[in-house]
Amino acid sequence: MQRQMKDQIDKIIYEAEQFVINTIDQLEYYKIRFLVKKGLVNQLFIDFKDLASEEKKILGKELNILKSKVEELYNNAEVELRSAQSVKEEINPLPGYYSEAGSRHAISVIIDEMTLIFERLGFSVASGPEIEDDWHNFSALNFPDNHPARDMQDTFFVAEDRSLRTHTSSVQVRLMEEGNLPIRSIMPGRVYRNEAISARSNCFFHQVEGLYIDKGVSFSDLKQTLYNFVQEFFGSDTRVRFRASYFPFTEPSAEMDIYLGLESESDYKLTKGTGWLEILGCGMVDPNVLENCKIDTTIYSGFAFGLGVDRMAMLKFGVKDLRTFFNGDKRFLEQFSSL
Repeated sequence: MQRQMKDQIDKIIYEAEQFVINTIDQLEYYKIRFLVKKGLVNQLFIDFKDLASEEKKILGKELNILKSKVEELYNNAEVELRSAQSVKEEINPLPGYYSEAGSRHAISVIIDEMTLIFERLGFSVASGPEIEDDWHNFSALNFPDNHPARDMQDTFFVAEDRSLRTHTSSVQVRLMEEGNLPIRSIMPGRVYRNEAISARSNCFFHQVEGLYIDKGVSFSDLKQTLYNFVQEFFGSDTRVRFRASYFPFTEPSAEMDIYLGLESESDYKLTKGTGWLEILGCGMVDPNVLENCKIDTTIYSGFAFGLGVDRMAMLKFGVKDLRTFFNGDKRFLEQFSSL
């Protein structure tokens, strides 16, 4: 691991030194390539956390030198380009063309952050269609024929046996049907439900669901996974609790709350006076669901969970009205340009 990281450091330094920066676009690409959160340098610092103590002593200095070198090359190139651009503006009196920089949407920022946390816990990422049949959206997940979710008042149907998916659990079914066990995966995506639009709900929203199936999986594994996620996402001092609940596809089932407190009127309204806010549902995968997907329940067990991304974004950014994320207000969206 030490030798491999040292080779990566040398390779990045060489690539940065050979990088041609003659335009602002090339400068921006250099920054994206090396210096942003998902750039090559930061990725090495993430990998550095997994090294043994002795290896950290050896490679810590090398990483700091790498970061300083890459930043120095960027700063020098930026100064030269800005200086050259200033000279051109003095020579050419004609006005230039101003192009505004775009930014990632706040929901995309949260999905990326959640995904990175679960990837560090060993989860892969899976996706599936947004228009689903009854089997993958309901029947395989243990929904009875008379369940309210099957009604037009709750679900958007596009044909007799086709509807906009109401959860990304349908992707879980598709993974289980493939039979490639064990499974440890998350499923980010957009889902649709026929609900009234308000400050706290919408007819479409975003989920990150997770599924882990293997031999000997227990509820303790589920709790520890979610504890780790909450501590990374909200902070190590975040208080959490589990409450018994019911979902057709898990047994036993639970909901997980975090404690916001009652320090403000908005906290009081958001938590309905309790100080606690529900952020996800979870549970052990019901044996009926496993059997529907041809998985031997005498050998395998598993857990599943589902997080509402939109609510997580509201908590993370202090947004009080869910509709703000989707009404296209440029003034609101520009607040996230630095993320």
